This record gives sequence, structure tokens and C-alpha cells, in this order.
Amino acid sequence: MADEHSFDISASVDMMEVKNALEVAKKEVANRFDFKGLKAEIELNEKDKTITLLSSSDSKIDALKDIVISKLIKREIPPVALSEKSRENASGGNTKCILKLNDTLDSDNAKKITKAIKEAKIKVNASIRGDEVRVVSKSIDELQNTIKLVKGLNLELPLSFKNLK
Repeated sequence: MADEHSFDISASVDMMEVKNALEVAKKEVANRFDFKGLKAEIELNEKDKTITLLSSSDSKIDALKDIVISKLIKREIPPVALSEKSRENASGGNTKCILKLNDTLDSDNAKKITKAIKEAKIKVNASIRGDEVRVVSKSIDELQNTIKLVKGLNLELPLSFKNLK
């Protein structure tokens, strides 16, 4: 039996599931009556990790956003994985909205997590390793309590807990 147990906390999004969700969303938009004859586009930029929505009005952008979020939820991607980066008027009287995929654990959120773990006085050691937080303890129960604590922080990130050993 191992002397120490550990797991990693990270924020990640399965890009294949995002692609699948967006394809399903595009099909739904093509079949919806309220979008007939109107411009409605959904595009994914994998490199920048952004989703661009383009439609004729703000209300249609909101409807597109709701469709995208509902399809992501069905693919088990939490809505906190998306944040609205910008909304602006585009050419031809259209409105453009850019949604950012939040899938990295930045240093500020990593510091919040480690600080909360230390303040909770759980018998674990938390250390920041790049874009992950490694949590080590001799007790698996303490690690499970740490997972509950971190989930309760309600960070605006799709947190994942990996490599529980």
C-alpha cells in the first residue's frame, strides 16, 4: 500500500465534445423556425479556443448562445466553461458575439484553491505545478474532503480531478 496518495486539480475541456456539441447546435439552428431566412452562424476557433456567434440581432445571439450552452451541457461540459468575451455590431446590420472557452487553471485561481485548502486545515499538501494543483496526503479520506472543498468554491472553471493514486 502506498505511503502517500495524490491527485491533480486542473481545468480542462474535451475539444472533441465541444466540436460535437457545436455540430448538433448548427443542425438545430438550421431546423428551427425562428431562424428561417436569417443569418445564424456558429464557428469554433480551436487555436484561440473561442466560439463565434453571428446573427441578425441581440435576441437571436442570445438564442444561439442558449442553444450552444444546452448542447454543451448534454455533452457534460459545464456552462462555466464559457464566458462572453465580446459583443459587437458586425457588417450588414448583424451582431457578433465571441465566447471564450475557459479551460486552463490560471495562477490566480490556482492560488485561490491552495489558499482555501490551507485555510480549511485539511491534512494535505497542495502545490502549484504549472496549470495544475497537486494535492498529496497520507489519507484518501482527506483527499476526498479536499475534492468536496474545491467543488464548493464555485470557481468559474470546469474543474477536473485526475490521477487519484
